[in-house]
Amino acid sequence: MTLPVLDDKNFDAERQHWISVRVYYEDTDFTGMVYHANYLRFFERGRSDHLRDAGISHQSLLDRPDPAAFTLTNVNVAYKRPAKVDDLLHIRTRYLGMDGPRIRFEQACLRDGQIIAEAEITAVMIHADGRLRRPIREVADYLDAFVWRP
Repeated sequence: MTLPVLDDKNFDAERQHWISVRVYYEDTDFTGMVYHANYLRFFERGRSDHLRDAGISHQSLLDRPDPAAFTLTNVNVAYKRPAKVDDLLHIRTRYLGMDGPRIRFEQACLRDGQIIAEAEITAVMIHADGRLRRPIREVADYLDAFVWRP
């Protein structure tokens, strides 16, 4: 699969973010296929890079006078096909926007243009001690420019 044309922040024309992930032996189970929980790690990398490339790093949130972080409240993954050692996977992340305190993402793991796993992710912003907080206005403003628009 050839990735779509990406800007210098790894976003395509539709504001979808892309990263590539190589499957290593350590990612697999005894059958030689990627262990199901490792797709969550791949999706986490995609969301973290999406946020970083959109101008929001996890460390910058923690370094604020009022430290903040993200945590997941809902993860729904559909596994379609297995990935194996040496496969080159492409993780597509779509930021769908905020709905009150909820921050919504849609992600896909593709191999050779075929979706092999899909995820719907809901996150919220929390204080550094784990208490729920409203999304920081500057974060919402930054992310607003990266809402996926098909």
